[in-house]
Amino acid sequence: MKTWKLVSGILSIVLFLIVTYQSCAAGLVNTLEENGESGGSAGIIVAIMMLAGGIVSIATRKGSKGGNIALVVLFGIAAILGFALAGSYADLNIWAGWCTINAVVAVIFLITGKKKESE
Repeated sequence: MKTWKLVSGILSIVLFLIVTYQSCAAGLVNTLEENGESGGSAGIIVAIMMLAGGIVSIATRKGSKGGNIALVVLFGIAAILGFALAGSYADLNIWAGWCTINAVVAVIFLITGKKKESE
């Protein structure tokens, strides 16, 4: 569990830079084309949630119930926003998928942590 949280936290922080860059470019394209989409803005929000999730993941890697709940909330909101507002910014679906994976793994750690405490 500690290894996954450390690796996913570091990857989320690194991916934050990539998602931010792509989202700025997508937002610029949306503005220039005047197509009314908000994929670039949603990408910035997803990137910030990924950064926050990565920091929380690293900080709580030793295993805390509250940390796992925070990860589920942060990555869950990022995934929902990413899938819902991607529009023509198709890469946002990939980043939302990464957030979904992190949220699901945090739920698994949350459930298995409860079972270990009760034994």
